[in-house]
Amino acid sequence: MGNRLSKIYTRTGDDGSTGLGDGNRTGKDSARVGAYGTVDEANSCIGLVLAAELPPVIREQLVAIQHQLFDLGGELCIPGHSAIFDADIDRLEQWLDAHNDELPPLKDFILPGGGEAAARCHIARTVVRRAERETVALARIEDVRPQAVRYLNRLSDLLFVLARVLARASGHGEVLWNHERRKA
Repeated sequence: MGNRLSKIYTRTGDDGSTGLGDGNRTGKDSARVGAYGTVDEANSCIGLVLAAELPPVIREQLVAIQHQLFDLGGELCIPGHSAIFDADIDRLEQWLDAHNDELPPLKDFILPGGGEAAARCHIARTVVRRAERETVALARIEDVRPQAVRYLNRLSDLLFVLARVLARASGHGEVLWNHERRKA
């Protein structure tokens, strides 16, 4: 294992800069820090989903995803580092297809809700979408491997499907958008 933190504060960031994984320093408001910071936020949101009652298979998948998000944060924190691969994206797609096969086709938009676990999953989904947008923005100005963006894109899709599964499993059901409500 690498260096252990014996002291949490270092005072080195008091000037508005932070250290990247390669030892270089950059502004705390840089696109790179924004991207990996939002990946960290997404990971925390998945931790919040894990604090709810979940079917064991979903719990196992989300724990695996948390580890991969930590890897992805490392990839974004260390320019030129590779930690997310096509096989990781393929696994998300397999999970996505397996969960989606159990659901009825989507005919309406779904509002975030459907019970506590589903609502938490929707929050995680929206934060992952923001992480994806910030990673795309970073990729416009610095080198970012396409696997990072693809992983976040599939993960947000998976979280949407998991929210549907969890809403149905909880007995709350999905909350459908009522586009007719304003016409009355």
